Amino acid sequence: MVRARLIIKGRVQGVFYRYSTEKEAKRIGGLTGWVRNLPSGDVEVLVEGDDVKVNRLIEWCRKGPPSSLVTDVITDWGDYKGEFSDFSITY
Repeated sequence: MVRARLIIKGRVQGVFYRYSTEKEAKRIGGLTGWVRNLPSGDVEVLVEGDDVKVNRLIEWCRKGPPSSLVTDVITDWGDYKGEFSDFSITY
């Protein structure tokens, strides 16, 4: 089990990025954490789960939904903490 914090840069706000990320995390299954907009215009994701599933979500985040334009994904790996019960949008 792993934990990753992502900062997604580009045209990622106002394009259903958070909603689509939540939907994709639930489709993959077994992932917990959250996704939120940042004042900078970026999107932040904190995700925990199986290494393969977390990497699958990271790969999806590199593309995002069709209306987005991702220019960079900064990934910071950490120790799994198991502090979340589901994956949701945070405000």
